Amino acid sequence: MKELIVDNFAGGGGASTGLELGLGRHIDIAINHDPAAIDMHKLNHPETEHYCESVWDVDPVSACKGHPVGFAWFSPDCKYFSKAKGGKPVDNNIRGLAWVAVRWAALVPVRMFALENVEEFKDWGPLVDGRPCKKRKGETFKAFIDALTTGLSLDHPAIEDVKNALGEGFDLGAIEKGLGYQVEWKILKASDYGVPTIRKRLFLIARKDGEPIVWPKPTHGEGLQPFKTVADIIDWSQPVKSIFNRKKPIAKSTLKRLGMGLDKYAFIDNPYMVPDQQSISFITEFANASNARNMPIDEPMRTLCAQVKGGHFGLVTSHIVKFRGDNVGHGVDEPLHTISSGGNHLGEVRAFLVEYYGNGVAHSLEKPLHTLTTRDRFALVMVKGVAYQIVDIGIRMLQPHELFLAMGFPADYKISHDSQGKKLSKASQVARCGNAVCPPLAEALVIANYQEPSQVQVAA
Repeated sequence: MKELIVDNFAGGGGASTGLELGLGRHIDIAINHDPAAIDMHKLNHPETEHYCESVWDVDPVSACKGHPVGFAWFSPDCKYFSKAKGGKPVDNNIRGLAWVAVRWAALVPVRMFALENVEEFKDWGPLVDGRPCKKRKGETFKAFIDALTTGLSLDHPAIEDVKNALGEGFDLGAIEKGLGYQVEWKILKASDYGVPTIRKRLFLIARKDGEPIVWPKPTHGEGLQPFKTVADIIDWSQPVKSIFNRKKPIAKSTLKRLGMGLDKYAFIDNPYMVPDQQSISFITEFANASNARNMPIDEPMRTLCAQVKGGHFGLVTSHIVKFRGDNVGHGVDEPLHTISSGGNHLGEVRAFLVEYYGNGVAHSLEKPLHTLTTRDRFALVMVKGVAYQIVDIGIRMLQPHELFLAMGFPADYKISHDSQGKKLSKASQVARCGNAVCPPLAEALVIANYQEPSQVQVAA
């Protein structure tokens, strides 16, 4: 019978997209409790059978209709494992979502599956007063592995969590003797596989067909193809708004953050220059040294004189700012830092430059950047030995279509509207992206491990 491909916790479709690219066909079943996520999944994977309900409410036996599962994907909620959660109390029921993989493996023939989560998933253990017990770190994770492999003793301390997760009706005898899988796990970095983000995740692979588990070799990095970078996914046509003369002034903490970022990524010899944006005469003009007309970058270009000093020549530098903690950000010539679903926290900063003619307006790098208040405090930037003066700074948040590209989604992935044609909010789009699996990683894993049923003998 036809083997099924199943995506639990399907979200907006990151893993499904990767699996389809690797398999050359659509996945059969996608499960997610979030209507908005399922709606986006349906738009992009219309041939898939969708279940918009909790993974615990979907009966694997009924869903599979007698078919075996060739490859299943599980990406249980990671927020109560992630170190980003800090020291706040965690939800044990959410942490227990991973047991659904054991439920599927025990109730239907699942030849192999992959599970994705944050690195801290391997530290899964019991809670004390709502917080992970440091002394018993990893205890529940080991029980999870034992259940999948050689067997979990029914007097194991984690058995109560197993019962709570799988329900009283679940036959614990199946995991007591072990489900017979070979299991391995490894931390993979998305940027090593051609994704322009450094996102690191733990991937676990389990299979019971007698074939070896294969980990795809990195394709990008030192000695390989060059990393894909933020610059590869930035939409340079997106306008940026000047940080000056705003109705609501930018917070001092943000100015300080921008200043430190400019100091590190713009006020250096040969900073990253925005491609194809060598002429930015709408930023400023130098008719003479005493009367420089500055123009906003978020308005139509005004009429320019024919003989503006410097010939209207300018440059644009860019870097990424991260609005989280004390992070300064990073250059656009490296992979994007991890995208989260909690909101928009990554922005692009552009510094607009014109050649410096010694008119005394510019100042040196000795000026403290975190006290930027007026244009005359800007430093000089050296680009291939030529001095430039910064005449404006623009900032904007990265847009959803850029973030999806950074996660490795295809450029034509439908994200902006729902199935009824209603435009989705930016927050809704970003939520689908931040929770997603990077498609190229799912693609690499399924290509390395999945063979057609005719090529393998499924173990009993």
